[in-house]
Order: sequence, then structure tokens, then C-alpha cells
Amino acid sequence: MTAKDLARQIIVISAFCFMIIAAMVGTGLLGGTPVQDLQNGALDQDGSYLAPARPAFSIWTVIYVGLFAYTVWQALPRQRGSDRQRALGYLIAGTMALNGLWLVAAQFGSLALTVLAIIVLLALLGVTFSRTVIEPADGWADRLLVDGVTGLHLGWVTLATVANITAWLTSIAPPEWEDSADLWGVVVLIAVAVIGLGIELASRWRLAPALALAWGLSWLAVGRLAGEPHSTAIGVTAIIVAVVILGTAVIGTAARELTAVRNAEV
Repeated sequence: MTAKDLARQIIVISAFCFMIIAAMVGTGLLGGTPVQDLQNGALDQDGSYLAPARPAFSIWTVIYVGLFAYTVWQALPRQRGSDRQRALGYLIAGTMALNGLWLVAAQFGSLALTVLAIIVLLALLGVTFSRTVIEPADGWADRLLVDGVTGLHLGWVTLATVANITAWLTSIAPPEWEDSADLWGVVVLIAVAVIGLGIELASRWRLAPALALAWGLSWLAVGRLAGEPHSTAIGVTAIIVAVVILGTAVIGTAARELTAVRNAEV
């Protein structure tokens, strides 16, 4: 264990604190504009055809609680010299900082700036999650608080990036673009399916990203089938994509565990 290890733990704690303060500022808890009204409502559930219904965003509570638990756990003395935390600590701190910066950008910046922030966040989450695959977890706590939380974060931000970009395009597009909204919405959701399956394959069928994606897609379907703007085509496609992504992840995980059991018996 070295001073650099202690510095890493402090930076992770600082990043989490920044994220929470930014969340309170960005969501209007400290007197600013409520998150659903930010950017003239462009980021709300009715801001675009690919925006999930508002209950979908409750997943942030799970992610934030998970990141808090990770922050406390990684600060324990026995994690200070962990090779895995040396590989992942700064990356996870970066994802928390970018998470907070997105909220600040949404509150005080432009919609285009939120797109830039969430794309950078998605890229860093992709790098972080791929590192969790390369660096095997050491015990259930490591697997849950690092792999699980990062996977949920990645899965949700993948869909949130699609919604964010769509909200921005909706705000700058001419009105006639709405005539082809169903078509392009379906095309984008098919691309989300490909991305989701790619994440599953690359991560050896981990469930967390699929759970977050399926959650978001399900509420996107609710938004389009029961809310405004209404789109049966997009809503039904979102349900199909959610089932495909989650079903494939469950089957892949079961096959992986069965193979591991058979290999252990041999």
C-alpha cells in the first residue's frame, strides 16, 4: 500500500460527494429548475419519441445507492492495496464526476452540452465495464458493488444517451420531421438491441446492463403507448427489444453457470 492508493480512495470519495451535490443542484433541490422542466421540458417524458416515462428515472436511486455503497467499501483499509481497485477506482470516480457534470450542464448549459457530456460519460462507462471483465472480481461484494453497479450505470446511460440525443434533435429539427418519427424510432431501437446484445456478448452475459436497458425500454413503451407523443410502433418495438435483451442475458447467464458447474465436476 502506498500514498497513491490512499489518494485514489480520497478521489473516489470526492467524486461521489461532487456527484451528490451536483445532483441536488441539477435536479432543483437547492432552488433551481426541477429536472422535468430543464431545457424547456425537452428532457421530460413527453420531450421526444424516445423518452421513457417518468417512473423509469427512479433507477437513479438504485445506482446512487450502489455508488454510495461502493464508495464506502473501497475506502476500507483492506481495499487500499487492491490491484483491482488500482485498475478501476479512478475510472469509477470519473464516471461519478461526469454524472454530476451532466446535471450541471442540464441546469446551466445548453441541450447540446448535455449531449456531449452524456456521450463522454457513456464512453467512460464502456471502458470501465470492459475493465471489470478483464479484471476478475474478488468475492461477492466486489462483484456486486463494482461489476453490478457499473453494469446498471452503463445499461441505463446507454438508453439515456439515445433519449438525450433524440431530445436535442427534436429541439432543432423542422416540424415535418415528425412525419417519419415512427420509422426512425423503430430503427434506433433496433440499433439499441444490437448494442445491448453486443454488451452482453462482450461481458460474457452479465445481467446488470440488460436489467437496466430492459427497465428503461419498458417505461419507454409505457410512455409511447399510454402517453404523449403517442406511437404504437415505437412502443411495441421497445417491448420486443426489452424482451430480447433481457431474455438473451438470462439464457446466456444460465448457460455460463451450467458450463461452470460441468467443468467443476470434471
